[in-house]
Amino acid sequence: MLLIRNADLYDPEHKGLCDILMAAGRILSVYPAGTADPAALSGLSADFRTVDAGGNLTMPGILDRHVHFNGAGGEGGPANRTPPLQLSSFVRAGVTSAVGMLGTDGTCRALEELLMKARGLEEEGISTWILTGSYGLPSPTLTGSVARDLCLIDKVIGLKLAVSDHRSSHPSVEEIRRAASNVRVGGILSGKAGCLCVHMGSEASGLTPLLDAMEGTDIPITQFAPTHISRCEALVEQSAAFGLRGGYLDITAAPGKNPLFGLATAAVVATLLERGVPAGNITLSSDGNGSMPSFNEKGEMTGLKVGPLESVLESVAEMLREGEISRETVISLVTSNPADHLKLARKGRVRPGCDGDVLVLDGNFRPLFLAAKGRLLMEEGEVTVRGTFE
Repeated sequence: MLLIRNADLYDPEHKGLCDILMAAGRILSVYPAGTADPAALSGLSADFRTVDAGGNLTMPGILDRHVHFNGAGGEGGPANRTPPLQLSSFVRAGVTSAVGMLGTDGTCRALEELLMKARGLEEEGISTWILTGSYGLPSPTLTGSVARDLCLIDKVIGLKLAVSDHRSSHPSVEEIRRAASNVRVGGILSGKAGCLCVHMGSEASGLTPLLDAMEGTDIPITQFAPTHISRCEALVEQSAAFGLRGGYLDITAAPGKNPLFGLATAAVVATLLERGVPAGNITLSSDGNGSMPSFNEKGEMTGLKVGPLESVLESVAEMLREGEISRETVISLVTSNPADHLKLARKGRVRPGCDGDVLVLDGNFRPLFLAAKGRLLMEEGEVTVRGTFE
């Protein structure tokens, strides 16, 4: 059992100072601060712990919907393959839930390895899911079809695809439509989101292939989740129109005035909100551990960087410090919004019945305490639980 006291709770709605009681991996109760009796509760469990949040901002653990936790890359050859992530990387980044996927390499990278990495991270302490498929069509799968993967593999909740990118398979409108249909049916039959995560490149076609694929069908726009939409200004403008139609938009987190990827996160979020896109339709993810290659006009790779997993937390901290967007909205971008879109009912909120995923930030919005499934993984800013091989 774990009791976090004196937490300035955003669940993501602001609840004021609260005490949060967790047991068996779930949140049991959220009390007004000081009304829970630790002495009485301590008799219920031999390993009862109490942590004082000191009035600091407390929120759900981050749900990162786009992480290459089993490695990615390879655009520059075998030496450019990024290695798998370890548990402590997630802890330092405030991430308690992650969705893993393949990237450019759907040839030598295996979904079986991705699945086993997801299960390993789950055993070590965080919650994980994966997407089937890769950049190209036809999609690599675990069972022979996208719908079967969703129905038969517990951790598969959607499909990955790339469009408008020179590394994609440049699928036809009919191929995209068929992929969306397959993942939708798989989602319906399995009771999962069946989300089609679409890697967006910088080619001039932008979101047009997706819009054309939806045309004349009853496939809801919420079935699609275009990501990396902050890649360039033209794509942001197109994405705003997509969001106004009810679509979800995923921004690759890029803090600072000179971001590692695309446009600065705070500016993109502000633009989408100013255009009238509902805040609930915007999410942030890291593309963590993914390769970020740069190419010249000849298509030759000129450099390679690795997506930082902590970019989501840093972007959240930056927006919280600036204060131009409400705290509730900022926090929802990485908690309740992705949880709702991915139909992860016990994630994204600090409420009774939800998983015990709680992040306490210090006065500078750096991680101070982190609990995942009711277990403390960070205390006083120090990682206290590490992976098997760390």
